[in-house]
Amino acid sequence: MNSDKQSSEDFSLEALRAGDKNEFARLVEAYSGVIYRLAIKMLENPQDAEDVLQETFIKAYRNLPGFDGRSSLSTWLYRIATNEALMLIRRRKHITVSIDEPLETDEQEQIPLQVTDWCCLPEEELMSTEAREYMDRAIDDLPYTLRVVFLLRDIEGLSTREAADVLELSEAAVKTRLSRARLRLRELLSEYYRERLQSQNAAKGEKPQ
Repeated sequence: MNSDKQSSEDFSLEALRAGDKNEFARLVEAYSGVIYRLAIKMLENPQDAEDVLQETFIKAYRNLPGFDGRSSLSTWLYRIATNEALMLIRRRKHITVSIDEPLETDEQEQIPLQVTDWCCLPEEELMSTEAREYMDRAIDDLPYTLRVVFLLRDIEGLSTREAADVLELSEAAVKTRLSRARLRLRELLSEYYRERLQSQNAAKGEKPQ
């Protein structure tokens, strides 16, 4: 899990359940950054992300007296934020978004059609600002059902069990969606890196691959 998140043991659940504002302020300070980051990656809009951040902590404060501690505080907050983001998507885009909707079974979705071997690219090419921006756009292009799993597991660093708890899915479903997301991203990024590799080979006077 990301190092900028604290564990439940860092907070007094008794104080939080009793409405201690100082303890709640500590919780907000600890988790505002990660909740906002998740929201903006899901929603692609700073104002929407701010709305989700605000609603997440409003709902958390109201519901803390009944928090049973069966999940960690971070998992609980992620669950609230994810649900808020999905509800906002439904309201703003007038579409039905459900994280537990069935996945497609098209074989083309499971196996990328064109995958470039990136092993020959230098690290500076793979980690350039342009490449990271392209990666961000590729993540944004993922379907919501795959994007949120990828964000929780590979960006926020939650374990499979934690992501399953947040999304209220089985661990098997999380693993399947994460695999699909990674495959889609690899396919989306293949064309970009293919062009980079061809440019590199052209500079060396080699024939395009």
